[in-house]
Amino acid sequence: MTATVLAKLMAMFFTVGLGWLAARQRWLGKPEEGDPARVLGNLVFYLFVPALLFRTTARLDLAHMPWATLVAFFVPLVGVLLLVYLSQRRAAARHGAAAPATRAITASFGNSLQVGVPFAAAVFGEAGLAIHIALVSLHALVLLTLLTALVELDLARAARLGNAGGADNAGRLRGLARTLAQTARNTVIHPVVLPVLGGMAWNLTGLGLHPIVDESLLTLGAAVVPMCLVLIGVTLAAYGVRGLWRGALGLSAVKLLLVPAVVLVVAHWGFGLSGLPLGVVVMMAALPTGSNALIFSQRYETLQAETTATIVISTAAFALTASFWLAVLSILP
Repeated sequence: MTATVLAKLMAMFFTVGLGWLAARQRWLGKPEEGDPARVLGNLVFYLFVPALLFRTTARLDLAHMPWATLVAFFVPLVGVLLLVYLSQRRAAARHGAAAPATRAITASFGNSLQVGVPFAAAVFGEAGLAIHIALVSLHALVLLTLLTALVELDLARAARLGNAGGADNAGRLRGLARTLAQTARNTVIHPVVLPVLGGMAWNLTGLGLHPIVDESLLTLGAAVVPMCLVLIGVTLAAYGVRGLWRGALGLSAVKLLLVPAVVLVVAHWGFGLSGLPLGVVVMMAALPTGSNALIFSQRYETLQAETTATIVISTAAFALTASFWLAVLSILP
């Protein structure tokens, strides 16, 4: 673990601590005046994240993307995501319909910016950082879009079952059609998916972004990282982590150990990846849980405390697990 990465980790914990202090001192308002974690989460989800996603998608250089490396990374990652999602479907009855997707994003979405960028630059140099940035450019687009579709389908299905009652077969078919239509609408008209589709459409026009628009989106997007770190601290103060260690430790183990192991096996022996590209994709998979998982849980009001605990635990443990995966990569041909 390099000094640069350790300094980044310490800075992250310091910023999270400031968010916790702000909530404890009620600088963001008293509890009876509203939930500050919810307000901050909505601000990030509806304003800052869409700006970041639209700008990222609109500026993607599709012609020069390392597509083979991207496929070798996202195929196993999405596979683990779906495995966690399906295994957590039974938890929906206890924690709500959004619980499977929330735990799936917590176990698969890595902190590719605050931790990943300095780590890739320090360990792999400029060439490795270029590959990492290519992965980052599609990371949120792929995972958030897929999980949004899954959670909206679950919510629509839960609403349909709750209203089904003693409906006959024709009524059930009509209910299913409404479920699919509602899922499609909620998936597209969504603060994550809509900016992605809009940015991709703008990208295909080849017009580029006007400097004023680009600078505005850049300014809004730059607020995502500090706002998310503060939000983690605010959520810690609001919900605490007592009684959540077991679930958080399990999700952290999946994120730090299972995900990179699956990516390593599939990318190396399945897609033939080796050398620098293999090292970058494995360490990208080995990153701790990113703050977008908390934004997702805030959006759907599910497992906020467990998600926050997982972010904190996995970030602290990354110093050890990163060294382990670098050692594993060093013995591969």
